[in-house]
Amino acid sequence: MNFSALRQRISSRCRRDLSRLFGRRMVLLRWKRPVVSFTFDDFPKSALVRGGATLRQFGAVGTYYAAFGLMDKDTPVGRIFSAADIHFLLSEGHELGCHTFAHCHAWNTKPSIFEESILENRRALQQVAPGAVFKTHSYPKSLPRPSIKRRAGRRFAACRGGRQIFNLGATDLNALSAFFLEQSRDNPGFVQEMIARNRDASGWLIFATHDVCDQPTPFGCTPDFLENVVRCAANSGARILPVGQALDLILK
Repeated sequence: MNFSALRQRISSRCRRDLSRLFGRRMVLLRWKRPVVSFTFDDFPKSALVRGGATLRQFGAVGTYYAAFGLMDKDTPVGRIFSAADIHFLLSEGHELGCHTFAHCHAWNTKPSIFEESILENRRALQQVAPGAVFKTHSYPKSLPRPSIKRRAGRRFAACRGGRQIFNLGATDLNALSAFFLEQSRDNPGFVQEMIARNRDASGWLIFATHDVCDQPTPFGCTPDFLENVVRCAANSGARILPVGQALDLILK
């Protein structure tokens, strides 16, 4: 390993540790029955059309994290949602979450600019769906720096990150852990193992991905893959809930 790669590796590790250890808002997660949530970042159309149809097969709904600055645009995860998609999503009972207006990098963006992008996203939501609210937030592109965690944490019931693990015991509401499906779409056995571990621990496993289509981008998965994951989660005995509803069980 050359010096540049080593320096990058050390820097990434430091960022992960800082993000995990600071700016926290802790609660104790203790359930008798496991919970699984399915979330979709950026909210490409395919996530609602194909992903939503898959969830519907199992009587479930998901959480869609929208960045209104991307609305109607073509992006690396495909075509992004339209205004009509927002109304359909809400009518289907899905949760709409915040992903900042400008899809801001959660580490590199100045905290004040990141927070203003959250507020701009709220204003954009009111223009499309007056009266609708964001209860939860997902950090775009990166784990968040602690100062961004603190600012975002004041605006939402909870914020979701990554880390490829489920939530259990002492849980940081400012950075809920999630498992990105695209990182294991060539290893379905590992996803099944994670669901089994979550079942045995009675934890909260939050799955995340982006597009859902027959030829997914590197950031998404196929409908068949998602269907198998949802079926496995349902067969594990877990309650399948959007993030906001799962939070209601913790915070009530």
